[in-house]
Amino acid sequence: MVTTGRRAARSSGTGRRRRGLAAAALVLGGLASAALLRPADPAASAEVAVVGRGTVEDTVTAIGKIQPRAYVDVGAQVSGQLTRLHVTVGQMVRAGDLLAEIDPALQQAKVEAGRAERARLTALLTEQRARAAFAEAQLARQASLRNSGAGRGEAYDQARMEAHIAAAQVEATQAQIRQTDSTLQADEAQLGYTRIYAPMSGTLIAVDARQGQTINSTYEAPVLMRIADLSAMTVWTQVSEADVTRLTDGMPLYFTTLGHPGRRWTARLQQILPAPLKPAASGTGGSSPPSGSGGSANSVVLYTALFEVSNHEGDLRPDMTAQVFFLAAAARDALTIPVAALAPTGGAEERHRVTLIGNGGAIETREVRVGVRDRFNAQILDGLAEGERIVVGWKTDDGRPPKIGFRL
Repeated sequence: MVTTGRRAARSSGTGRRRRGLAAAALVLGGLASAALLRPADPAASAEVAVVGRGTVEDTVTAIGKIQPRAYVDVGAQVSGQLTRLHVTVGQMVRAGDLLAEIDPALQQAKVEAGRAERARLTALLTEQRARAAFAEAQLARQASLRNSGAGRGEAYDQARMEAHIAAAQVEATQAQIRQTDSTLQADEAQLGYTRIYAPMSGTLIAVDARQGQTINSTYEAPVLMRIADLSAMTVWTQVSEADVTRLTDGMPLYFTTLGHPGRRWTARLQQILPAPLKPAASGTGGSSPPSGSGGSANSVVLYTALFEVSNHEGDLRPDMTAQVFFLAAAARDALTIPVAALAPTGGAEERHRVTLIGNGGAIETREVRVGVRDRFNAQILDGLAEGERIVVGWKTDDGRPPKIGFRL
């Protein structure tokens, strides 16, 4: 009985120790859970950006095509075989240089025939003038005889008629000579057109004809080549109807090209065409503005904005694509923050709220005034100082950065 009592007492003490250890474990677990559930430092879960300085540009972007400012399509005004081609693509020419020659045989024959006809009419006019002079003399004699009473009235009338006929024949021949001169002048001009000269100085950027080719100019003048002045270029820019109202004549702009991605060309907007351009009809010979420079594509109305840029270095070439940025507003060396940090206040458009993190990690909200904005950054006019830390977003529960949506 004594042994059984000791065993029971020992067993009871062991149970109490086990229950004490379990209770202690529960307490420690609770403390650990409380530590885990305690709110962490808010700054630790914030995506932070530092107020810095930079350039903010509010731009209207568009795509443009680069074309020569001045160019001319050289065509043929007469038909015939192209017997000589004196130039090649890429060659520099001056105004008045001989470019090509067309077989002049047909035009030369017309000129010779016209000259022969004029010579015949000139001889005929000499004969008719002699007859007119003789008829005038006869009329004078008959008039003298009639005045003296020795002549007959019938003879006088006959002489007067012949004098008038002779004078009319002279006038008719003179009119024929004038007509022949006009025809001969046109034929000589056509003969001159068999030699094609450069109408302006520039570079041959295209030659569409080949030596020995037969040229037919009966219905329209075929284009043989294009001469362009590449010292200055015009950029034909497509601007959507949503953005064209933001453009003004004279506003600054810059553009880049695919071939020179690190270089900017600057210029000023010169003209906005009042209506979208209609698509150029086929067979125009390239004399119309570049295709795609305006009009409607997929129900999007595009207006054409034009500006010129110097090209003395020759880096810009016809039909290059330009990424154009029209500067509606710009701020340089300005205090900037990400647009994602801005929250509207519901008041003035330029007033926004931002969340800051102080030096001690305290979170505060401050109202700021915003100036120029682009898609990513905004200029701060007042309310923040350089170097202050602002909250752009908050991390998710799994520690990943949030998906930030940029406000436009």
